[in-house]
Amino acid sequence: MTTVIRNATVVTGDQARTVLYDAAIAIDGSRIAAVGPTTEVAAAYADAEQVDATGQAVFPGLVNCHTHLLATADRGILEDFGFPTTLRFPTAARSLLSVEEQEVMATLGALEAMRSGTTCLMEISAGVAGYAQSLARTGLRLVLADNINDAEEGQARGGNRFSRERTDQGLGRSADLIEGWHGKEEGRVTCFVAPHAPEMCSPELLRASREMAESHGTGYTIHLSQSQDEIEAVMRSRGVPPTHYLFANDFLGPRLVVAHCRYVNSSEIALLGQAGVGVSNNAAIAARRGAAAPVKELQAAGCRIGMGSDNMAEDMVEVMRAGLFLERVRRNDQMDPQPEDMLEWATQGGADILGLGSETGSLEVGKKADLFLIDMMRPHLVPTLRIVSSFVHNGQPADVKSMMVDGEWIMRDGKALTIDEPYIVQRAEEIGHSVWNRVVSRYPNVPFPVKLPPVRE
Repeated sequence: MTTVIRNATVVTGDQARTVLYDAAIAIDGSRIAAVGPTTEVAAAYADAEQVDATGQAVFPGLVNCHTHLLATADRGILEDFGFPTTLRFPTAARSLLSVEEQEVMATLGALEAMRSGTTCLMEISAGVAGYAQSLARTGLRLVLADNINDAEEGQARGGNRFSRERTDQGLGRSADLIEGWHGKEEGRVTCFVAPHAPEMCSPELLRASREMAESHGTGYTIHLSQSQDEIEAVMRSRGVPPTHYLFANDFLGPRLVVAHCRYVNSSEIALLGQAGVGVSNNAAIAARRGAAAPVKELQAAGCRIGMGSDNMAEDMVEVMRAGLFLERVRRNDQMDPQPEDMLEWATQGGADILGLGSETGSLEVGKKADLFLIDMMRPHLVPTLRIVSSFVHNGQPADVKSMMVDGEWIMRDGKALTIDEPYIVQRAEEIGHSVWNRVVSRYPNVPFPVKLPPVRE
């Protein structure tokens, strides 16, 4: 089936950052067949389904390079108590979720992602295979990664005791995930290997993770320099900063995506750049933590930049805006970066570091039809003199009206087509209240500065 989206402003996201007016896109099956003036494209595909997009802009789908969907259960709590959290519960709330509850909370995150323009995301979680099928049903493009570590339980973070059994178990789960999901759903689902963080992983696990990724032709990812605690732990146990520890164990390479990089020093930036590492700039959560990654320096050193939402929220429009603001404030620069830079990082840049750059990330002939449409005729967006700037500075999830992934509509005219939205929202509300009441009830002697709402019957 062929579809023509016509009479639109088309933000191609190509290398020249071309924006076309009164333009059309023809989609044949899962791929883009033509992009150009409406009169020409519509005439060339006269028998196609014609979708009138007057007053709308078509954008390449946003790519979220680092998220944890189950953290939707922690909204309103963990944003405001630091990282690592100052809350002293010995068990994380999300660890108490049942399989059904995990499916709901992950789907809730996917729903928010769709509604804010995200067509592709990398989900990282221990046991992600347990809800992978639910995520696949959303129609989103997915990169799945099982979060693994081999630190012995009970020791302080950054200790030197590692469990060979945990090493083997983690690598086994990763191998099973790749075997079960990599390339599935007609290639819409791929996998990464995901050792958790430098202070939680032995040299053996780091080396084996890279070897597994390269042997299967996948990428691999790790949290890096996300807290001062991490840096102190690695310095204490290894005598070097976290990036140097990774370098010493042959972990750095062009398949690697590192998340955060909030506190990397100049020597670490140089090592990451020389290796051509991809960096997920998780600007919105960094701002919540009172931190900012040196993104422009990382890029100048040779790193490739994408963007991610990380915890509690899936709004990539907010991520782009936070990235713009943080970088300008950090460098005291009124003009750099520009909104077009943020869109590039959140689309083609993210697709590139996830190994999907030839398939998605821009609206060009031959690429997958991963896109979303916004209503430009909104009070906060007009006049639409420079729609990328308007959307990055002022856009809202409510602006997103329709979305297509792999040439299939997964949201149309404001309605999610692959998710029972009323059920998911109501069930997630029940789960969120329930799981946090379970935590507080299980640990009544742990101080908790939040007064939870009354238990719902």
